[in-house]
Amino acid sequence: MDKGASASYVMNMKELLRTNDPTIIAFATALLRSEDIPVFEFDVNMSVLEGSIGIMPRRLMVADRDLFIAEAVMRDAEIDLGRD
Repeated sequence: MDKGASASYVMNMKELLRTNDPTIIAFATALLRSEDIPVFEFDVNMSVLEGSIGIMPRRLMVADRDLFIAEAVMRDAEIDLGRD
């Protein structure tokens, strides 16, 4: 994927989940991948800035076209999306 295409892909991503709990991130990622929904984790390296105390939430992002189905998968698994 060239730079322009990858930049376009990232710009078309939507936040699905926001949490401080790494187990929820892992579970949600596994669920989404089992449904063939590509998922990307944002803010993974924020622990370097915060000192690894877990105050900065991580975000799971999906492509805009996959958001509706991804939200349904999370609802079915009773995962709180942590968004306002």
